[in-house]
Amino acid sequence: MRAMILAAGRGERMRPLTDSVPKPLLPLAGRPLIEYHLEALGAAGIREIVVNLAWLGSMIREALGDGRRFGVHIRYSDEGEAALETGGGIFKALPLLGDEPFLVVSGDIRTDYPFAAQLGRLAAQDVAHFVLVPNPPYHPTGDFALSADRVMLDGERLTYANIGVFRPEFFAGCTPGKFALAPLMRRWVSAGRVSGELYAGRWHNIGTPEELARAASHEG
Repeated sequence: MRAMILAAGRGERMRPLTDSVPKPLLPLAGRPLIEYHLEALGAAGIREIVVNLAWLGSMIREALGDGRRFGVHIRYSDEGEAALETGGGIFKALPLLGDEPFLVVSGDIRTDYPFAAQLGRLAAQDVAHFVLVPNPPYHPTGDFALSADRVMLDGERLTYANIGVFRPEFFAGCTPGKFALAPLMRRWVSAGRVSGELYAGRWHNIGTPEELARAASHEG
């Protein structure tokens, strides 16, 4: 399985920290956020990784190189000066991700989720598998419901953890350009083609300086 780390966003809510440093390179306990993902993915046996770039992307490329020192091989999907949003960014990177299911994780979360659990997990009839977490205080309404291992639109909602496995088929009919992922997610969930799980372990969505500080307090 290959993986994609989403690293192209501007990080508006992190300003002024992200005025001069891309959010995936912000330090958490003395290390850039994205390094935690690279090491965890490599440890899980996922060695081929795509990283998308936009805002200050050259800094990410320079910091990570080809990934060798993390035990992985990194290829970059450069979106230019303006990010293509999550959907458009993944779609652009599809040629680098291959024909098999691939893992996608946002570069601005900190988690101890066991990525190895996703190897070979996606059922033949499904186009995606979403990892969900309990709703954090800043997102009390959640995103999707879960019934057994099926993701639903209706029911008691949980929050999408920004970790998922996708088949290339998930993006069938899309065209190049900037577009969000959420409408596609809802469409396939409505069609009954998405499995899911609840993860109750460590997870931080680092969208603000306050969340960065909170995540740092849990390191070590």
